Amino acid sequence: MLQFTSQEMAVIRKNTSQDIIEQIIQDNQVVLNSDTLVPPDARATWNLYYFCPTHGVRLSWDRNRPTEHVCPVDGEVLTGEPYDGAWWRWLNGLNSKACNDLGLLWQVTQDKQYVNKVREILLGYAEYYPTYQEHGGIPYNGPGKANAQTLCEANCNLDFARGYDFVKEQLNAEDQMFIEQRLLREGAEFLMQHRADQLHNHEMKISATIGVIGLILDDQKFIDFSVNTPYGLKYQLEHGVKGEGLWFEGSIHYHYYALQALLNFEKLACKTEYSLQAVPNFHTMLAFPLKLLINTGDFPRLNDCIAGQEKLTHSHLFEFGYREFKDPLFASALQNIYQSKPRNNIDALLYGVNELPVVEPLKCQPIHAEQSGITIMHNEEHDNMLLVKHSPYGGEHDHYDRLGIIITRNGKEILPDLGTTGYGAELHYGYYKNTVTHNTLAVNQKNQPPANPTVNQFLEDQKYTWLDTQADWCGELPTVDSHTIVQWDLDSYKDVVFRRQILWLGDAAIEFNTVENPHRQQLDMIWHVRGQHRSLASTQGCDNPLDGPLARMTSCHEVTLKESIDLCYSIEQQTEFNQQVITDCSASLLLGYAPDNPATSDLAYTILRSQEAVLKVATVHNLTQSDEIRMSDLEWRSDVINFTLRKGGVEQSVSINQETGVVLGV
Repeated sequence: MLQFTSQEMAVIRKNTSQDIIEQIIQDNQVVLNSDTLVPPDARATWNLYYFCPTHGVRLSWDRNRPTEHVCPVDGEVLTGEPYDGAWWRWLNGLNSKACNDLGLLWQVTQDKQYVNKVREILLGYAEYYPTYQEHGGIPYNGPGKANAQTLCEANCNLDFARGYDFVKEQLNAEDQMFIEQRLLREGAEFLMQHRADQLHNHEMKISATIGVIGLILDDQKFIDFSVNTPYGLKYQLEHGVKGEGLWFEGSIHYHYYALQALLNFEKLACKTEYSLQAVPNFHTMLAFPLKLLINTGDFPRLNDCIAGQEKLTHSHLFEFGYREFKDPLFASALQNIYQSKPRNNIDALLYGVNELPVVEPLKCQPIHAEQSGITIMHNEEHDNMLLVKHSPYGGEHDHYDRLGIIITRNGKEILPDLGTTGYGAELHYGYYKNTVTHNTLAVNQKNQPPANPTVNQFLEDQKYTWLDTQADWCGELPTVDSHTIVQWDLDSYKDVVFRRQILWLGDAAIEFNTVENPHRQQLDMIWHVRGQHRSLASTQGCDNPLDGPLARMTSCHEVTLKESIDLCYSIEQQTEFNQQVITDCSASLLLGYAPDNPATSDLAYTILRSQEAVLKVATVHNLTQSDEIRMSDLEWRSDVINFTLRKGGVEQSVSINQETGVVLGV
């Protein structure tokens, strides 16, 4: 066995609790308690098709109902494709996971039933794998054999390989040869043919699996391809981690997904000459996103992040990371993870130290990561936070929401980033991934083209934070060394310049938005609030004038904006949330409701609409739960912004120097 020495396994066996054994059995009961079922042909497709098209939630998978797929929200039974093929993909995942888990269970219990089940699964796939037909058609992805994309092929083959390593010594020479030649080598050769020349989390996964198979089979060809070739693991580490340390795709979920792939390889390679820990970005990649936890206790759902993937649950990364680096930051991450559950799991058993140090858990901290393009402003006293996304374009898993914002009040997300749902569900491309479902600027209700925003000014003072950032579509679009599909409208955004300046006061966030719109396109400044409009009764109802993703908006009301308007929202478990919107331009407000995530409830949308050649809009977000905060006497010039701010019955004159970012009067 390559993964652990006999001495290491003796210690693991000694330290394995009955709870862990029972948990492994519970996690794999579907496979253990059923006849071994392996698809005889290439019928498995994509697990992300297995989502309800109406609610965007994962369907309920049932081993005994391969042609009936139930929505857990309303019980609707869905049949046919794409759900049948996705059912088989799910089965492949359960089978491959069981190989790894039950192989480990054999090692710690010496119970032959687990070897027998792993042997059945591996021989079953080895029987059919060479004759599986390549198939695919998944956006952005190469084909698969057992599954419909190269990524899924890598994920399954990784667990097949690790499970094989656990039980190899219990198999006869004939079985070993059959599995190694027809499944592991066949799988690695297929992955080598279809690893793309691009920076991408997929290529990290594919390379890691090829490397793991190479290490287990002692095949130098596979190891070299995995580690040392262009777009292999080392190349991805050196070129895919940008700025302060964020993976170029800009999604924290995919940052850790790529890192998970790297550690899948490193857990076998760490004692060999092929270890990658000396590459500087290895530690940086582990550490940086931990600085981006927001005050909900989660990561922000930036870009492609399916609900649930924003949670800090990565014990499989940080148990190993702390053992290897002894960085207290990783111990703090584990402290957060184990606040709600005991440290009695496989990751700690296999890769953790005996005892973690006493450290403080992680909490939300202000950060200005200019190169990675994320700024977080946090007020600890009131537990309010504002995040601004000004990151460079990140390719496939990016969303089209440059200069988008997230706001929390008293630890509750009230202007959220929705993330997304399963990519096979209509709501992914049809709703969540679009500009208009983010707190930012949309032109003609179309998606923003790629842009790399610039920071004009950032200034942090004891009393305030000032951020001045800008995105424009005036020249050539930025590119990324990663496959993309055009899902934006360059004509709509041609020559548009969007400047978003934010004054953070802790109990209030004030936006100053300027849009240069030389071709007088339809501009929409969008804010969506996790709450209910309180002022619709005094406004005029209208038909929804929008097409595209927000054609699904309901209860639409339209208001002509005359300089200033106060908006009020009821917020569950909090007092009302108030906004003030100010402009001297010709504009109107469109109010209504559209889906939250999951799509079982709605958000309150406020959209400011204008076709002015230069649009200037100031917005005050009152983050107190009782005090009035209002702006008046706004004078907005190119060099200075002056206004009167009334807070808690006290007026103060405020002046912002736009050249230096210095704010006087707060």
